[in-house]
Amino acid sequence: MFGGLCFLCAGNMACGIVGDELMVRVGPDEWRHALSQPHAREMDFTGRSLKGMVYVGTAGFSEDEDLASWVNRGSSYARSLPPK
Repeated sequence: MFGGLCFLCAGNMACGIVGDELMVRVGPDEWRHALSQPHAREMDFTGRSLKGMVYVGTAGFSEDEDLASWVNRGSSYARSLPPK
């Protein structure tokens, strides 16, 4: 879909790597809050913002705790969806 490595939970996309950035599926309800976090920006892979998805720059997940936090956000949202 986007030319990167992707991780799924029950068949639903949770997070992945695109280039050197982390891509996280946070869902539409948490999207604005996620964008307020340091080093997060709108995912605009198609030239349009994809609500519910964010990119996180490398400085935003360089510490293990930060990476775990983002991965937990993505996996929590993916697990909230019906399995595919």
